[in-house]
Amino acid sequence: MTNLISNILQGITAFVATNLDDVVVLIVFFTQIDKTERPWHIVTGQYLGFCLLLLLSLPGYLGGTLLPPHWIGLLGLLPLAIGLQLLFTDNQDDESAQMVSNPLLPRLSAFCPPRILQVAAVTVANGGDNIGIYVPLFASKNLIGLLEIIGTFLVMVGIWCWLAWHLVKQPAIGQLFSKYGDRLVPWVFIALGCYILYESGTITYFFNAPPIAK
Repeated sequence: MTNLISNILQGITAFVATNLDDVVVLIVFFTQIDKTERPWHIVTGQYLGFCLLLLLSLPGYLGGTLLPPHWIGLLGLLPLAIGLQLLFTDNQDDESAQMVSNPLLPRLSAFCPPRILQVAAVTVANGGDNIGIYVPLFASKNLIGLLEIIGTFLVMVGIWCWLAWHLVKQPAIGQLFSKYGDRLVPWVFIALGCYILYESGTITYFFNAPPIAK
């Protein structure tokens, strides 16, 4: 019982520390819902993206790592590209369609609602710090401890989605995003992409990397 409580507390701490910014991203997505979409599209996309992050972190349990942090940081190019595309899109009324038509998300939209794929892609792109924390955390656990922490994570994803949805319903936040949402969204994604590239050390690594010997 003591180990269970300890693992749950570790899971909550690790999740909150690595997903504070996801609340803002989820708020942005919830405010972009149109007549053809439902809140469950956002929730499903968040769960899908987070489960992919867990799969990428599992090598930590097996005693290895999948990619160095500066390569994981390249995922930041995805929200950066989405933000730039929105910023330079003339037809703002067709914003949602433009977002999901990004060439980084081809053909898959035929099998799954595009908004789910978009939320999942941004969640994975924003997950470099998640992987960096989860890999060593998983490496320190046995199978039971690993399952307890993963279970805690999945519950926290639901709580995070609920929190973001209810924040959107607050009058002040709702009015802010309805008035300035179209202008704010591109900059949120651009800032997110730049933050991922910087925080993961990707920019520093590639600008300071030694030249390839001929």
